Amino acid sequence: MIGEMTTFLGLQIKQSNDGIFINQENYVKNLLTRFSMDKSNTAKTPMAFGYKIDADLEGKPVDQKRYHGMIGSLFYLTASRPDIMFSTCVCARYQANPMESHVVAVKRIFKYLKGTPKLGLWYPAESDFQLNAFTESDYAGCKLDRKSTSGSCQFLGGRLVSWTSKKQTCVSTSTAEAEYVAAASCCSQVIWMQTQLLQFNPVHHTMTKHIDIRYHFLKDNIQKGHIELHFINTEDQIADVFTKALDETKFQYFLGRLGMLNPDNIIL
Repeated sequence: MIGEMTTFLGLQIKQSNDGIFINQENYVKNLLTRFSMDKSNTAKTPMAFGYKIDADLEGKPVDQKRYHGMIGSLFYLTASRPDIMFSTCVCARYQANPMESHVVAVKRIFKYLKGTPKLGLWYPAESDFQLNAFTESDYAGCKLDRKSTSGSCQFLGGRLVSWTSKKQTCVSTSTAEAEYVAAASCCSQVIWMQTQLLQFNPVHHTMTKHIDIRYHFLKDNIQKGHIELHFINTEDQIADVFTKALDETKFQYFLGRLGMLNPDNIIL
């Protein structure tokens, strides 16, 4: 009754016969102004390649309330910006005792946003409904407790519909175990999505804690034909965006694979 939807809970939506584009350009600009980053320099990536944040216990403490505000605002932005999901999640681990070095890392994300305010997700109209997912882990990547990070993204007909970057709840004792934990979590998400699409009994196993359970969970779903597992070369592992800081070339390549575009390059 009020016409074509153009905004929804801070999301800007542009529709055409070719597809739908979603971004949060206005929110980004307001965010930069709110935290006095609108006049800052820009950065090519949200986190420097290979950069690892630690607790920095001897560093200079900063205002917790302001730090929490920055992190919370960035999390809201991840609704349309999977490119900042990993860096935001890493910085969020230090909210209990933030130091100046952590603020520097958060400001790097803002500088990246300063250079890419219009970036968003493009959903083309013509596509199939095949469900594909990518999963990856960064073994013992957290310097706080040596826990690994799981990352995954799910595509429906080539369109990105779900993504996650999350520190694992247990300490993996090997790369293989960390991969099983990440794969089991991704499989749970895929099975849930199949449940919504096919309406069969829901299965969700995100709380499983042992590698043998995860192994049999994956094996069972493969044998039942619910999922197929395929090896992905590092060069094509899109889920790397959600587990580690990448160099600019690989980062930009994966953003294209995620379907993230600048609206200026789309005819709407």
